[in-house]
Amino acid sequence: MIVYVRFNSAHGFPVELEGEASVAELKEEVARLQGVQPDELRVIFAGRELQSDSTLQGCDLPEQSTVHVVLPPVGRARRSQMVLQQRLGRGMERLTRLDLSASRLHTSSTGLAVILEDQQQHSPDSSLTHTEPKPHSSFYVYCKGVCKSIQPGKLRVHCKTCKQGTLTLSRGPSCWDDVLLPDRIHGVCQSQQCDGRLAEFYLKCASHPTCEEDTSVALDLIMPNVREVPCIACTDIMSPVLVAQCTDRHVICLDCFHLYCVTRLNERQFIHDLLIGYSLPCAAGCPDSLIKETHHFRVVGEEQYERYQRYATEECVLGMGGVLCPAPGCGAGLLPEDHQRRVQCELADGLGCGFVFCRECKEEYHEGSCRQRFTAGSSNTAQGYVVDEEAALRARWDQASQQTIDETTRPCPKCKVPVEKSGGCMHMVCPRAQCKFEWCWLCRVEWNRECMGNHWFG
Repeated sequence: MIVYVRFNSAHGFPVELEGEASVAELKEEVARLQGVQPDELRVIFAGRELQSDSTLQGCDLPEQSTVHVVLPPVGRARRSQMVLQQRLGRGMERLTRLDLSASRLHTSSTGLAVILEDQQQHSPDSSLTHTEPKPHSSFYVYCKGVCKSIQPGKLRVHCKTCKQGTLTLSRGPSCWDDVLLPDRIHGVCQSQQCDGRLAEFYLKCASHPTCEEDTSVALDLIMPNVREVPCIACTDIMSPVLVAQCTDRHVICLDCFHLYCVTRLNERQFIHDLLIGYSLPCAAGCPDSLIKETHHFRVVGEEQYERYQRYATEECVLGMGGVLCPAPGCGAGLLPEDHQRRVQCELADGLGCGFVFCRECKEEYHEGSCRQRFTAGSSNTAQGYVVDEEAALRARWDQASQQTIDETTRPCPKCKVPVEKSGGCMHMVCPRAQCKFEWCWLCRVEWNRECMGNHWFG
């Protein structure tokens, strides 16, 4: 495999190694090329220092990945920082295997979060060997460069000060806010001449090799449908899906979301928000659910997204008291003087068509009063996208997991967090680190000798 190495943040150079090569072998090859000792080198990738005994594949390095190899400056202060960094970062989950979908849970779902965390610790994914790839992507992005479409993404981090990927994190991100909001997570930059302490996260398209500057837009509402929730519109179980930020967190597949967006665009029913721009709420019409990252609308394709941008521009012109040229094929935005009835679409700089029209009736300009015209359906246009009420009840992101919890879990007698029993004996231990209460699954009391003697194994 080929790995691109940036030595002390200089320009990258390719290093060819065997597929099963270790990080130690990479250090030896870089040391030979740079004339340094391999044990002095540190290899940093995605916010972590890679250990010498790990394989490159086990560190989730795809073909043509870029790693940073640094020769840290000597000094007691920097050495103590590195020791502290290694201690803080020990056991930190790889950025390439993070799943932030659970971080969108509401505060009322604390028990669910504990169950999911416990399931993740005991799931087959967590027991992956160093050479096994990740089964699915947890992130989705809009690739602006090569793909120009929604693709699986990969999360990366660099130092906010020097913009180099030589930062090692004190902890991994645990929610989307850690990734999208600035200055939430600290680290230590290992670059020579840099004392940066703040992490900056960004995403890249995982469908093709990328360079340092090739970043993509994070689509935080799109995620793999690991809970197998049916779509609110077609009721099929698809993946990936878009999970709305409403109270019920309704789920919609990307095909139906495409139809929903195009239908609302045709009906000019996008909603204007001063901070967001023109957006749409949950397909069920839930309050306070506007999509904040408008790149999610890229799902409609290039042509329709251009229509969406044109729509936003037109609505902005109309909101400023302007008019749109009614001539077929024109539609130019015009800002005539107040009370100016005769409007001419100025022909200049390749824009406009020269059409002269009446501001009031939008017909060719005329003297006298406008003829009364009837526009069918102008006030009672039926919405073209209707969501079935029953489907909305089934398509809630938290509902499937909540139902599973009700059927397969019992609350810890001490802290009341739901705990799942997936086999084994009746001796239960609360998974919450702050609790760890030992109790009997059948009696629901503290584990005792009587439980041990009568029904330890049922």
